[in-house]
This record gives sequence, structure tokens and C-alpha cells, in this order.
Amino acid sequence: MKVAVLDFGKTNSKLFVFGQDGRILDERRTQPKWIDQAGFSVLDEASLHDWALGAVTDAAESHGVEGVTVSGHGCTFALVDDKALTHAILDYEQEPPTEIAARIDRRIPDFAETFSPRLPLGFNYGRHMLWLQEVDPDAFAGASSILGYPQYWSWRLGGRAVSEVSYLGCHSHLWAPRRRDFSSLVDAQGWRGRMPAFERAGAVIGERRLGGASRPIAIHNGVHDSNAALHTYRRQALGSLTVVSTGTWVVVLNPDCPLDALDRERDMLVNVDVDGGPVPTIRFMGGREFAVISGGWQGEIPQGSVQQALDADIMALPSFAPGGPMPDHPGRLVGREPDAGERAAAALLYVAMMIDLCLDLIHSKNTVIVDGGLNTGGLLAGLLAQLRLGQAFLQGASLEGSATGAAALAFESLGRDFAAEPPGPAHAARFNGLAAYRDAWRDRVAGHDSATKAAGGAR
Repeated sequence: MKVAVLDFGKTNSKLFVFGQDGRILDERRTQPKWIDQAGFSVLDEASLHDWALGAVTDAAESHGVEGVTVSGHGCTFALVDDKALTHAILDYEQEPPTEIAARIDRRIPDFAETFSPRLPLGFNYGRHMLWLQEVDPDAFAGASSILGYPQYWSWRLGGRAVSEVSYLGCHSHLWAPRRRDFSSLVDAQGWRGRMPAFERAGAVIGERRLGGASRPIAIHNGVHDSNAALHTYRRQALGSLTVVSTGTWVVVLNPDCPLDALDRERDMLVNVDVDGGPVPTIRFMGGREFAVISGGWQGEIPQGSVQQALDADIMALPSFAPGGPMPDHPGRLVGREPDAGERAAAALLYVAMMIDLCLDLIHSKNTVIVDGGLNTGGLLAGLLAQLRLGQAFLQGASLEGSATGAAALAFESLGRDFAAEPPGPAHAARFNGLAAYRDAWRDRVAGHDSATKAAGGAR
């Protein structure tokens, strides 16, 4: 049996064909387009759909895939009637107008209920739902279902409209993890009746015949990408784990962290796993920040450039994107002018410094798995293992943990084995001066934080 996984990221969208042995047999890639429409930044849904349908059809004809599922980025919702969207899908990287934000933010439930911190832009998609409901009430009135982003694509490909707990529970303001039920916001706004019945991620929710395939393929319920990565490793019985899932976002998930350790001011929150369990989480927009700091560097970074950046104390200080554990810090690069390789090295060192800080904040003392595209060549995992010598580190066997988890869920829903390759050891790097660099980086961050607070008090 083979399954196609559409892995919809904010920056890149991909299709993978998985066999039951966990190997990726084929892949295709594109980039979603975000366009201006009636004062909003919205997804060019038609273009992405055409690419996705073509890719899945080709996978069905070329590889005989028997099912398709979706792994999707967070912070995004879709309003649909029986046939189509009632409003274009909003880009989460836009802030409601000030006067509207002041009104809608008064309706947001307390952190103690939802464990969703109050974040900017649409990082809590319940906030964007309130915004859209205010400016386009007809879009809500005409919608029969409110869908999470992966569920929208499963529906668009031919499945039933369903809800899924890992996506609804992802810092949306819509879910109360302790009650395992919708939040007070959902009932206050009258949205519960348009939340479809729940199905587990991976469940078959329809079928569709594509192209010249001899039989229809199954449509499986989609899943939130970081929770899919968590599932990839939990199912392998590896013991107590912290998962560091890297992409546009770096998401650090530690189920062992106590809930009362979460600090709403530092982008700490509760995610919800595919079975409804709470997963303490901290995150920052590491992939986006790496691209900004590095000037768009692609590929592996020479280890010599890393040592040069360390020796010269070339440092990137947070933050270069909204959200994260230090949201009020303007990002800056300090030290002498770097060459291109040193700049990329400083960007990766920045990601490592931030993850190291996040691991402290999320009380991580268990085994850490580093997963995703920022660990190309294993350098990021090696840096972290050197910084935290008392902690065990593993790295994903591929860079596609989210897609692998989505595939595993699809196979599991049919009672089929799925033998994904287990993660391998991440060996500590051996750079000179890394610990001293980390100490200096933290001192500079702490000093900047004190200065920022003092300036705020002076005003």
C-alpha cells in the first residue's frame, strides 16, 4: 500500500508518496501564493488546489497510491457552505485594524481556560475569525462549516466536513484543553453548531476517483503539522521525549512540562495531541528568522564558517519575526561585518541559541529529537547536543517528520503497519567557544530586555 501526503506549509507546500516501509518514493514541491483581495491578504486557493489535485492525480496514476492525507500549518481556518468557500482563506500574517482589534480582543478567553496566549496577527485564528465576522458577517452567515486548514483540504479533495482536535487545540482560542471541549468563545459567538463532528486524524472521511486510476482513493482526515511530527516519534516507543519540529516555525513540544510552568508572555502554550491530550509547547518563527538573518541562504553551512562566526562573536539577537519568547525585542546583528557564509552561520547559531533557551523554559530534561528542514546535514542537532551535554539528542531519519506522522496516521486508520525509520543519534559538535558564546548571547539578550523594560517604565 502507498499513501500520498500533502504537506501544506506557510512558505512551501509539498507532496510525498510513502510506502509502508516509511520510505519516500516520490515528491513534488511548490510555494503557496498570498494575494491582496478586498483589503485582506488571502490564499490563492485556486492555484494551490490545481497544483495539489494534479500532484495527487499523478501519484495515483504513477504509483497506485490508495489514499491521500494532509499535514497543515497552524493559525488558519476556512468557512465553507455545501460546495465552496464563503470567504477567501486569510493569511495569518496580518493584523486587524486598531479599532477592530480593541473590540475583538475583549472577547478572548483567559489563558487559564484555553492555554492560548494573546498573540499578534492571526497567530490565534479565533482572533481572525472575530475580525472576519465583524467586517463580513455574510461570510459567516452563509457558512455551514468552520474548518481547520488541513480539514479544508481533506474536504476540498472529496472528504466529509469534519473537525480534528490537534488543529482546533493549537493556540486558536477555540479549545479548552482541561475540559477537552470547545472554549467559551465558541459558544459566546454561536459557532458550535457549525463545528462539524470530530474524526481522529488519519480517519477515512471519503473517497475520490482521480484521472485514469482504476479505483477511487481514500481521503483521510488531515492533521496539524507539529502534532504530526510528535506522533511520528511517540508511536515508536522511544520513551519520554521533547520534539523540536523545525520549518517556518520552530515548535518545541514537551509533554512532561507542568502546565503551571507556561508563561503566556513568552509564546508558551498548550498544543493538543491527536488523541486530545495536552502538550506544553513553546515556539518561535525560526525558519523565517533564519531566512532574514542569513539573507536567504540555501543548503548546508560550512563548519569553518560556524567557527569563524564564533571566534568573531558575530551574533544575531532576537527577534526578527513576530511572536516567540522575546516578542518585544527588535532583531539586530552585532559584531564585525560577516561574509555570506559567516552570516548564514550566525543565523543557524541564532536558531540554536533560541532553541536552547526554549528547552530551558519548557523544562526539557528528557531525550530531545530535532526534526525538520533546519537540521540539514545534522548541524543544528550537533550544536544543541554540544550546548546540552547532559541531555540525550536524536535527529529524525528524514527531514519530513510532519509528513511522516501524517502518513503513519493514515496507515494506522486502516490497521496497516507503517515502519518509519527510527531517529538516529545526534553527536555533539566540537566547536571551540560555543558555551562562552551562549553565555555572552544570553547576557546581551538579558541586558537588552532590562533596557527595554526601563525605557517602558520611563515613558
